[in-house]
Amino acid sequence: MHQFKKYFFFFISLLSIACTMDKKVERIPVENFFKAAFKTSFLVSPDGEYISYLKPDNNRIHIYVETWDGKNTTQLTCDSNRSIAYHFWANNDELLYLKNESENDDPGLFAVRRDGSNKRELLSFAKTKIRLITSEPVKDNNVLVSLNRRDSTVFDAYRLNIQTGKLTLLVRNPGNITKWYADRDGQLRMAIASDGVNETLLYRESEKNNFNVVLTNNFKASISPVGFSKDNSCIYALSNTNRDKMALVELDCVTGKEHRVIYSNSEVDVSEAVFSANKDKLIYAGYETWKKARHYLDDSVKDRYARLEKLLPNNEVRVTSADASENKFIIRTYTDRNPGSFYRYTYNDNKLVELGDVNPSINLEDMAEMKPISYKTRDGLTVDGYLTLPKGRDETNLPVIVMPHGGPDSRNSWGYNSEVQFLANRGYAVFQVNFRGSKGYGKKFWIAGFKEWGGKMQDDITDGVRWLITKKVADPNRIGIYGSSFGGYSALHGLCFQSELYKCGASYSGLTNLFTYMKDIPPYYRPYVQMYYETVGNPEVDADYFRAVSPVFHTDKIRSPVLIAQGGKDPRVNMNETNQFVQELKKRKVPVTYILKENEGHFFRNAENKLEFYRELEKFLDKNLRME
Repeated sequence: MHQFKKYFFFFISLLSIACTMDKKVERIPVENFFKAAFKTSFLVSPDGEYISYLKPDNNRIHIYVETWDGKNTTQLTCDSNRSIAYHFWANNDELLYLKNESENDDPGLFAVRRDGSNKRELLSFAKTKIRLITSEPVKDNNVLVSLNRRDSTVFDAYRLNIQTGKLTLLVRNPGNITKWYADRDGQLRMAIASDGVNETLLYRESEKNNFNVVLTNNFKASISPVGFSKDNSCIYALSNTNRDKMALVELDCVTGKEHRVIYSNSEVDVSEAVFSANKDKLIYAGYETWKKARHYLDDSVKDRYARLEKLLPNNEVRVTSADASENKFIIRTYTDRNPGSFYRYTYNDNKLVELGDVNPSINLEDMAEMKPISYKTRDGLTVDGYLTLPKGRDETNLPVIVMPHGGPDSRNSWGYNSEVQFLANRGYAVFQVNFRGSKGYGKKFWIAGFKEWGGKMQDDITDGVRWLITKKVADPNRIGIYGSSFGGYSALHGLCFQSELYKCGASYSGLTNLFTYMKDIPPYYRPYVQMYYETVGNPEVDADYFRAVSPVFHTDKIRSPVLIAQGGKDPRVNMNETNQFVQELKKRKVPVTYILKENEGHFFRNAENKLEFYRELEKFLDKNLRME
């Protein structure tokens, strides 16, 4: 975290020599920023002969397959009712896929051959959610799935034969299993159980044996399995047991003891680890400071990325799919100013061929740089974040949009963000904060956000805004706040309790009432209720706190204009409560722009609805922050 200092001083030096005259920057059409990728979710078949991807047709997303050389293409799906949500190669000849959920249709698991034939539904049960335990590659035509068919609150484990359609119950969930794991042979060998406060890792020698307890941790100490060793006696896992930062470790499956720490980082959590089935080893550990980085555990993989970075200079490079022999790859690139492109890459001949841009409407020269920043909060905590300054403007005394992230236990990351670039193009500086409670900075930093949704988390945001004012970046009379989900709650909280700081605020699917949020936890999250009580608060024990920090009870404190966007079918934010919140503001003559879409959920999926929202947001901010 402390390496941010050098970027901070570099950033301040830039401010000191900034030009004093604004330059005219052309406003890019709203729709250019929010176009969906024409082709996405590229995957290589196990034999490397084919590429599959998703592409729209007649307002729905479908699966296409083309030969590796791109000469022949086949459309596999043509459902006019629902788009494809996810797909993967079961083997060289067949693909499995899930469709987007619909209010009128139950979700199902489907299969189709790569030539488009033998399309069939493998699973479909009323009011049942499907979770994949194993995906690629499918072993012996069997895939492991978990279903809450028997009880909406728990997921039982099944084996499904994709040729015969036979579904076999493997383990009936006793009520506390939250995650199932299979070994590399497709055998169900491990599970994580939770009582809401403590998590228990379970293991069995084979599917003929019972599960035994390996170890039990309070949920604050996390173990996330990555893969099994060759003899299945050990697992590789991300763990912060008995340490602050998440590390990549080797763990004994029977005793639960750590054999060794494979990689750890003193500043941040290890956030990912990649296991190669072909090499039969871990190949790298990933972590994220102000940018994502890799610690290589295999020299040939290090060489592969070095080759790619030479072919694709000044880009972040990600491998998103590979064939079984790890010679043919799908590559995804991006930067903070470029949404990036997809490529196919052959390692043996070091050949790279572009498959398509994520958003060809974006010209990186018109986009703004996203710079890391760091500051101290009122209680001495170091908080990191990002500041994106608009191009062509004086870099001081700027109108600012504060953008708290959702979650709240996620984080902002460096990279292309269509909302950030849209706002920067309109002349705003965009400020993103990884307040306490954000993930990635260690256990202590995460726990510091417990029961602080309406307290110190919001103080961290406020302290960051005041820091921007002190540094002369922000015009104190032109600061707005905008966020979605928890970020929307933060925006409304800021308008209630920092009314002198914000001239306007926008909430997209933002929470208004912590009582309702806790009451409406979906049934399949019930095993985590006690954890929610510890992280968010107990509505009975902490009723005074809930009332004190829920915006729905404090509309009398809001003086600045508000924009609210809400889906009528949002499972986490009650539409009736939002309606009441808006009516209370209108009674008090507070200017309100209300966008309600009856058939949308937590976030708008319909492209027209999304564009309408961003056009309204643009007008709202222009009007209230007096943009010229």
